[in-house]
Amino acid sequence: MPVAGHVGVMSIQETRHRDCHSEVIRLDDAAVSLGGRTVWSHVDLTVRAGEFVAVLGPNGVGKSSLLKAILGLIPLTAGRAQVLGASPGTHNARIGYLPQRRAFDPSVRVRGVDIVRLGLDGTRWGVPLPAPLGGARARAARARVQEVIDLVGARDYARRPIGQCSGGEQQRLLIAQALVRRPELLLLDEPLDSLDVTSQAAISTLIRTVCQRDRVAVLLVAHDVNPILPALDKVIYLAHSGALTGAPEQVITAEMLTMLYGTPIDVLRDRAGRLVVVGQPDLPAGTVPPQIPASR
Repeated sequence: MPVAGHVGVMSIQETRHRDCHSEVIRLDDAAVSLGGRTVWSHVDLTVRAGEFVAVLGPNGVGKSSLLKAILGLIPLTAGRAQVLGASPGTHNARIGYLPQRRAFDPSVRVRGVDIVRLGLDGTRWGVPLPAPLGGARARAARARVQEVIDLVGARDYARRPIGQCSGGEQQRLLIAQALVRRPELLLLDEPLDSLDVTSQAAISTLIRTVCQRDRVAVLLVAHDVNPILPALDKVIYLAHSGALTGAPEQVITAEMLTMLYGTPIDVLRDRAGRLVVVGQPDLPAGTVPPQIPASR
C-alpha cells in the first residue's frame, strides 16, 4: 500500500518541470544487516529523475531490503543515503510504494476505485464525505482518482470488486494507487510476478510511459529482466559483497557477473533476444562471495 503521510496533489505542470538531472536516490558505500547477517554492502547507486532502474539478483540477496532502506524502514549499518535530498524516510509522502503482490481473495468486495482512493487519503481517519459536503478538496480528489485510473487503463473495471479482477487488472489498480499522489519516486517490488506475458508487457509499457511523461524515477525489483529490458536506463545487480550498476548491456555480461558472484556465470541470448543467465547462484544465508569493487 502507499507510503504513509498526507500531501496535497501536485499540479501536472510541477511534475513536468522536474529537473531531469536532479538526484532522487544516492547511496554511497551503503550496507544493511539483518539479524547480525550482512544482507548487502559496498553499494553505490545514483538514480535521477525520469530514470527507470531494475534491481536484479538471486533470491535472498536483499532486493526488497534495498527498497525498505530507501524508505527508511531499515537503517543502514554503513555508508550514507540521500533520498529526495534528505535522509531516508524524510520525504516518504513524495514516494509511491508497491510492495510484493498478494492476490486479493475473490470474496473481497472493496471496489478498485476505492483501493486507488486509499492511496490519496488512506492515512486519515473515517470515510470520505458525501459529494455535497466534501467541497473543492473532495472534488479534486475524485478527479485525481479518475485521472490515474484512466492513465493505467483501468476505467472498464475500476468499479468492480477488486477480488473479481484478474491479476493484471489488480496490478494496474495498485499501480494507480501508488501514482495517485503524483510521486517523484516510484518503488515497485516485483510488480510483474505471477502475471502472464501479455500483462507483463502491458505493465512494463505503462511504467515506462509514466517514467518518461512525468519524470518519475522508478526502481523496480524483478526476477526476470526480459519483460522490461527494452525500457531500462540502468540496472543494479546485487550480491552480498557489493553491486554492479550501469546500463544493462554493460552489467549483464558473463565477465561482470562472474566477478560479482565469484563463480562462473554465462549470459546467453535466445533467438528472440531474451537474456538467459546460467549458473546464477541462489546464495544460502550467510554465504559471502569474495570482495569485489562496489560498482562499475
